[in-house]
Amino acid sequence: MSPSSASNFGRSSLFVTVFLTGASVMVIELLGTRMLAPFYGTSLYVWSSLISVTMIALALGYYIGGRWADSAKRTGLALIIAMAGLLTLMIPWLTRPILLATDPLGLRAGAFASALILFSPSLTLLGMVGPFAIKIATSRIENIGNSVGSFYAISTLGSVVGTMLLGFFLFPMLGSREILVGTGILLFVLAFIVALLERNKLGTSVAITPIAILIALGLSIMPKIVGAGHVFKGGSNFQIQSEHESLYGWVRVIDQPAKDLRLLTSDASAIGATSIATGGNRLTYQDIVGLIPAIKPNMKRALVIGLGVGHMAKVLYERYGIVTDTLEIDPAVSDAATQYFGFKPTGKAIIGDARYEIRHLSGPYDLIIHDCFTGGSEPSHLLTVETLKQLQSLLTEQGILSLNFVAFSQGDKQASLASVAKTIAAVYPHQTTFISEPGKDFNDFIFLASDQVLDLEAKSLQPAQVNWLKDRVFAVDQSKGMVLTDNFNPLEHMQTQKAEHYRNMIVELLGPRLLVR
Repeated sequence: MSPSSASNFGRSSLFVTVFLTGASVMVIELLGTRMLAPFYGTSLYVWSSLISVTMIALALGYYIGGRWADSAKRTGLALIIAMAGLLTLMIPWLTRPILLATDPLGLRAGAFASALILFSPSLTLLGMVGPFAIKIATSRIENIGNSVGSFYAISTLGSVVGTMLLGFFLFPMLGSREILVGTGILLFVLAFIVALLERNKLGTSVAITPIAILIALGLSIMPKIVGAGHVFKGGSNFQIQSEHESLYGWVRVIDQPAKDLRLLTSDASAIGATSIATGGNRLTYQDIVGLIPAIKPNMKRALVIGLGVGHMAKVLYERYGIVTDTLEIDPAVSDAATQYFGFKPTGKAIIGDARYEIRHLSGPYDLIIHDCFTGGSEPSHLLTVETLKQLQSLLTEQGILSLNFVAFSQGDKQASLASVAKTIAAVYPHQTTFISEPGKDFNDFIFLASDQVLDLEAKSLQPAQVNWLKDRVFAVDQSKGMVLTDNFNPLEHMQTQKAEHYRNMIVELLGPRLLVR
């Protein structure tokens, strides 16, 4: 396409084009995490894979787009945009088979391969738009600097608007698949408009016909695309009682009647488990936490960070009369706990990010239960010295912090466990650690930390409870760890093997088909 074709567009038309395609790039990249998260989680490796694939695709698109713009005679910008629209539409359709095919590669390689296959084709084509638009708009060599700067500025501005539009408006109202379909349709509409502008240069048949064919192809497979997210509903072993896509994850309530088990899951993480028949707890670590008020009697007020199914708040109130505030980042988790697990708040039910919300809590609390777990790892920003000091300021003089952490207990793999223990020791003078299932390497560890000595033989504990607790006391070798701070916190890296192991456990429990959207 020659520079003279700029007159067919007008500079403003080209600016609108690169603005919309720039917005589409960020929408596809950010939605990529939501498409991969139910299967591969939301660890640093998933984010790194998506960002790397986006950069690779854009670099390739810039290069190919520049070469194509210089040599193209019978094709135009509309064809590139239309192909990007078709490939964007196909992402929801291809997600399930691609994720299942890459599962044998493991967490890191599988996440990268999935992102590369699913998102790089459309992102590469969108990357080609900028060089093509610059070629069209540049008629004299002395204007090239201004053209390049203007077009990349407008494209970047589009990316900013796309990011904010997705996060603040679209995602709270629509699902990932619906937004991807909408983005594909938007690109089709844009391609058709650009084709109308290109027809004076290329001719009507050359400009319009390929675009019409691609749009017709996209519309013909639309029923398969729309239905792609409703393929598997649990089979004979599982029953999906509820599913909701929130800002933070794909939250589902899944029953396994043969095991009398009801699970609350967020993406590829089980965050609560109860009996279907009785509603009783099925997680041992919560039985340990349930005995804390007996270790330090006369507790009146507690805070639970990480609601799960709401079991801990229920036990604290029904067994000890403790009024409990709950803090949960995901409203979909809170709704599921209320509707399917019988959770009823006995104190404030706060929805928000813990680091922000705890700065606005007044306390004091006799007990704080820190139980944040998702996708094979705990949020690292909630396990730093700074966070623990904030929580310490909310405790009474006799107050106890209970912190649940999933980790390996043996060998080099326990660096994360040792680091959490060392970080707690940097804030609290006294701590005791319990292991949920003695004898198993991969386990739940419950840290009890306080400014006062903890008496595991308190008179309010029954002898059987004392023995049960003592059997689970675990000595953590802190020499293998480091103190975690907001400034330096490599906990995510330390949890790599843990995340992979946990994901394998979830796949074994639920099967890969149940984890794909």
